[in-house]
Amino acid sequence: MSATASRMRRRRSLADIAQPIVTVLALVLLLGVPFWLVISTAGKSQAEALNPNLAPPSQWQLFENLAQVFTEGRMALAFGGSLLVMIPAVFGVLILGSMAAWVLARRSSRGLAVVYALAISGIVLPPAVVTIVLLLRQLGLAGTPVGMIGVYMGMYLSTVIFFVTGFVRTIPQELEEAARVDGAGPVKVFVRIILPLLMPVLATATILICLYIWNDVFYALFAVGGRLDTLPLNLFQVASAGLYLQNWHLIFAYIILMSLPLLLVFAFAQRKIISGVTSGAVK
Repeated sequence: MSATASRMRRRRSLADIAQPIVTVLALVLLLGVPFWLVISTAGKSQAEALNPNLAPPSQWQLFENLAQVFTEGRMALAFGGSLLVMIPAVFGVLILGSMAAWVLARRSSRGLAVVYALAISGIVLPPAVVTIVLLLRQLGLAGTPVGMIGVYMGMYLSTVIFFVTGFVRTIPQELEEAARVDGAGPVKVFVRIILPLLMPVLATATILICLYIWNDVFYALFAVGGRLDTLPLNLFQVASAGLYLQNWHLIFAYIILMSLPLLLVFAFAQRKIISGVTSGAVK
């Protein structure tokens, strides 16, 4: 029995050692290889990057390629277009979605259950692109930032409602009742009581929606294509002609510059999300 127990302990110790090693290797393969492909290709010359591979460049020229992309690729104008669309869309969908989720979480009826099901159905039902384009034309919003903001708000309102509704149900209703006893109206209760408690889940939803909007080219192409430049739309347009034609080193350099703002936002917001969730759990 002692020999069998000793063998089982050795097997468990080997498994405990092998598990983190396998996990690290899997992360390196899944994340490190694509990341290295982007960096190495962006640092090559045009001739070396003609057939992208994992080989390092013979002479690094990453910063030169980044500078060329930024100055000649109209990135500043496209960056402004992305912010012009993303910031109002994210702000609007968070406010409207959290208010709707608060009402749906606090009131229970068959009618509101149907409304909630319809509200979150947008997560699984794809938007009808042709209908969106025709509707924007009828409203006179085709090719305008306002139309694109409305499209994004309609697309991602379901995501916010789904995230926030479950979180609101964990907030004690006694907090709202105490505020109403003190004379607070619905708007004041939402702004003073509910909204501050929603910050952790809203931060998570913000990162997801920013990621979707920042990298979107499909809907932007149909809604504002040719009239407003965003970063992915600008990359799509210039990658097929002009400066980036067959210049994979410049395309990958553009991808790096386009990804940096979201990477920085995620790096700073991640701590806030974790601290917010932890403080909420302690309370």
